[in-house]
Amino acid sequence: MCAKNAFLRSLGVEIHASGQRRWLDEVKARVVVETLRPGAAVNAVVARFGIRPNQLSAWRRMAKDGGLVLPADERDGDQAVFAPLVVCDAEGSVPDAYGSATGRDVRIAVGEVVIQLEADTPAARIAEIVRAL
Repeated sequence: MCAKNAFLRSLGVEIHASGQRRWLDEVKARVVVETLRPGAAVNAVVARFGIRPNQLSAWRRMAKDGGLVLPADERDGDQAVFAPLVVCDAEGSVPDAYGSATGRDVRIAVGEVVIQLEADTPAARIAEIVRAL
């Protein structure tokens, strides 16, 4: 168990005398990325890091919901697996590249499907549509 603790400490995991661990978000993200690699066995990742399967499932859910930002996997180049979407209502109009204020439509593209919304669409509605996709 000492080798496992040394390994986890090298990743930045805080291990208290009681055995309780405090996982940094960066370490959680790294563990999740390992499970997303082709051919990865979740049970092997769980055993390697000494965590419970339900804990890993919670971290994967966090990543899907945008609560945990995953680093690009070095093996996949710069391709991201999950990316959080942040939307907010703009106050006033947004200036374009030339400095003039224009109303811009919102476009959401997933594969060949493109949804175009008016610029004044509330952020909550855009978030609902993205969740549905």
